[in-house]
Amino acid sequence: MEELQKAAKVAFASSFAFYLKAHNYHWNVEGSDFKQYHDLFGGIYEEVYGSIDDFAEKIRALGTYVPASLESFSMLSRIEDETNIQPPMQMISELLDDNNKIIKILKIVFQTSEQSVEPGFSDFIAGRIDAHAKHGWMLRASLKGLE
Repeated sequence: MEELQKAAKVAFASSFAFYLKAHNYHWNVEGSDFKQYHDLFGGIYEEVYGSIDDFAEKIRALGTYVPASLESFSMLSRIEDETNIQPPMQMISELLDDNNKIIKILKIVFQTSEQSVEPGFSDFIAGRIDAHAKHGWMLRASLKGLE
């Protein structure tokens, strides 16, 4: 169970960092296709943010505390912070790379949850993997022909 708790905390912190990066891009995207990318990033950050509270509660149900400070997020997250304003295509490319990282992290958590026989948690994580697969599709489709 301890291995699952640790993996879940990394996934949670990484998910929160991913949400924050998508929200940053939503706020700061510019250019002739502003509305299209503003909406793309908005849809992603809203979906991920909508899962955060449930994710935290599921971690609590595993019998451990949820990381809930910027310091703990920074220590646990596998998503690097973005402090520069980038062109839209670079934002999309970076968010796609981060989305792929999130999927890998979530798959590890899923496997660990299955080994720990936590079917409810496994089901939640499977749903998060599916949601990020959809985000990946939208991000890849937005880069098509521009790479």
